Parts: sequence; structure tokens; C-alpha cells
Amino acid sequence: MIDIEIDEGSGFCFGVTTAIKKAEEELAKGSTLYCLGDIVHNGRECERLKQLGLITINHEEFKKLRNVKVLLRAHGEPPSTYEIAQQNNIEIIDATCPVVLRLQQRIKQEASKNDNPQKQIVIFGKNGHAEVLGLVGQTQGSAKVIESPEEVTNLDFNNDIRLYSQTTKSLEGFRKIVEYINDHINKNATFEYHDTICRQVANRMPNIQKFAKQHELILFVCGKKSSNGRVLFSQCQSVNHNSYMIEDASEIDLALVEGAKSIGICGATSTPKWLMEECRDAILNHLKEKKE
Repeated sequence: MIDIEIDEGSGFCFGVTTAIKKAEEELAKGSTLYCLGDIVHNGRECERLKQLGLITINHEEFKKLRNVKVLLRAHGEPPSTYEIAQQNNIEIIDATCPVVLRLQQRIKQEASKNDNPQKQIVIFGKNGHAEVLGLVGQTQGSAKVIESPEEVTNLDFNNDIRLYSQTTKSLEGFRKIVEYINDHINKNATFEYHDTICRQVANRMPNIQKFAKQHELILFVCGKKSSNGRVLFSQCQSVNHNSYMIEDASEIDLALVEGAKSIGICGATSTPKWLMEECRDAILNHLKEKKE
């Protein structure tokens, strides 16, 4: 008898759940609702909400809108987005994650200090990621972004450094950066770091490793655009080489499934539970048909 388990700890994080709930509530009223960027990095969930009426737009399209409602997703936006909304009489439905919002406020406060014009505000994050664009926007574009611990060498260690992190980056990577700066900062410069990684996301890494160890085969369900998904999938692979990333049930290798005794299905913070359940059901249906 095959054992198929869906990881209870996988699925939408609080911020994504809230954003989708706000979208559904507005759409239920019959309102025309736009969303600035994909509401979540999962193509199937975006398609589901499109069928309900959600219209996804980019920033260039946003600038041309007037007198409409626009939802801002959990990733957050730079101040310029709010300024455009005010100018164009756009009603903002703000679904920025509270964790991201607090981080934006902290970075903005740091940037507004007149303590040292040479001070470097550094963000450990992915260049071009929606959240990071919102964070850099709080500094009027002056913050430096480093994507990996290896890029820390690009900083000026003769000047003050204030380090922050994108909420979904790895704790291990952040700690490596802190350690390197502490070892190399000039004695006349100051260094302050702020661990701004979301624990709801960070805690998934050890939890998903534990889950991956418990099963012979791991199917990691995730949209191709999800940076959080890539991080979590690497955690699965690090403890279980028999781990495969799939976008939906159509990508399941049924030959692998047939030979497995224990299958674990898990996903990213952007993966809906219904999609993981759909993958489980597809496996069960295939095995049932084969048996018949």
C-alpha cells in the first residue's frame, strides 16, 4: 500500500493568504479589480483568480489607469507607487504583508537619518524582486543589494554599514554576511545589522528537511517564478536526492510514482493547498486505473 502525505507546514504564508482573501472579497462585490504584478508566484492560482475577474497589470499599465481599484500584493511597493495612485485617483487595496511593511518603515527611518552621508544601507535580497524594489524605494534608490554571501566583498568596509534582509532569504546566508562584515569592517566605521527574515518562512527550512527525510520520493509543487520555492526545494534536495520540482499534476513522472512506497508532497509559501491535493489525487487515480 502506497503512503502519500501532504506536508501540513507547506502552503500559503500569512501574507499571501491575506492578499488572496482581500482580492476574493473585492471581486465578490462585483468590483473591477486590478492587481499590480502577479498576486502570488504560482501560475495556477493566478489563473484561478483571473477566472474570478482579477486583472493583473504591470507598472507601465498602472501609470495609465484612472479612477479604479488596484490591489497591492504582499510583497509591498515603493513610495512612488502610492504617489501615482494619489495623482490618478486610484483606490489602493493594500495587501502588503505586515512583516514587509515594518521592514519598509525601518529602512525608511534609517535612510532619513543625517548621521553619515557615506553610510551604506545594504539589503540581502534578490535584485529585481518585487519586495526588494519596495525596500530600495524607501531609500530613494541608494540602498545596495547583495544577492549572496559572496557579494559582501563589494561593500566599502571603511564606511558605516547598516544591513537588512529581504524577508524570505535564508538565515544561514544572512549570518555568513554578518560574520564577514564583523571580521572586515574598519575599526573607525560602525556596523549594525537587523535580522528581518520572516520566521514563518525561515522555520519552514528545517521543517521541510525533516519532512523530506521521511519519504522515499518528494514532489515539490511550486511556480517557476517563486524564489522562496527554489530555496525550499534546495532544502529538500539536500536531504533527499529523490526530490523533484513540479508546477502541477501534469508534470508528475508516473514511472517514479509507481515504484515508490512513500511519497511526500510539499510546496512553497506561494503554493496553494488545493494544488498539492490535486497532485495527490492524480497519483491515486493513476494507481487505481493501473490496478483495474
